[in-house]
Amino acid sequence: MTFGFAPSAGSLNPTSADSASRLGRTLEPSEWAAAGIPLLRNPREVVSGLHARHHPEPATAVVAVLDTEERLTASASFARRSVPADGWEFRNALLAHLRRVIPHDLRRRTPVRTAVLLYCRDGDERWTEEDGAWMWGLRDACTLHGLRCGAYITLTHGGWQVLGEGRGGRRPSTGSSPFGLAEAEAEAEPPPPRTGGGAADALRRAAAR
Repeated sequence: MTFGFAPSAGSLNPTSADSASRLGRTLEPSEWAAAGIPLLRNPREVVSGLHARHHPEPATAVVAVLDTEERLTASASFARRSVPADGWEFRNALLAHLRRVIPHDLRRRTPVRTAVLLYCRDGDERWTEEDGAWMWGLRDACTLHGLRCGAYITLTHGGWQVLGEGRGGRRPSTGSSPFGLAEAEAEAEPPPPRTGGGAADALRRAAAR
């Protein structure tokens, strides 16, 4: 009987080894769906609020921290560096911005606050390897900052999409003007009967800042 072994990193050329490493820092949609990511009660309100506050353009990431009532606690936006998609690089960028805007919760036995990521990019709503790298980076950054890993949302020309959930909408999009507070609340879909709303308060506070 013979056994096969994958070639060691030293036997691969640098480009192939780097590519293999980056692929290992990517989450497939099925892995993301199986990770037990908490659902947003009203994703449209969250997306509209972050869009109105940060006005993201393509290749811009917006990381936000929500409390237990889905109220916005802190958020930061930054441009994606022009480098190959790598979950490790994305993790470091997300962690650096989280550390700037909110203290960590590592002393808690279980996470209380949740981090979500809105990424504005070109293309359509279908999953890409870049999305997989952002998912890996978000999950790892949350672990290192003591947060629950929340939704990953893409914003494209066609609208917004919560990957792994199948929920989305046409507005806002990369081509739309930011909503005002009244528009965002008017566009917001009603929350499921089982929960209360908290994102509207987050929008009011965000608009007041």
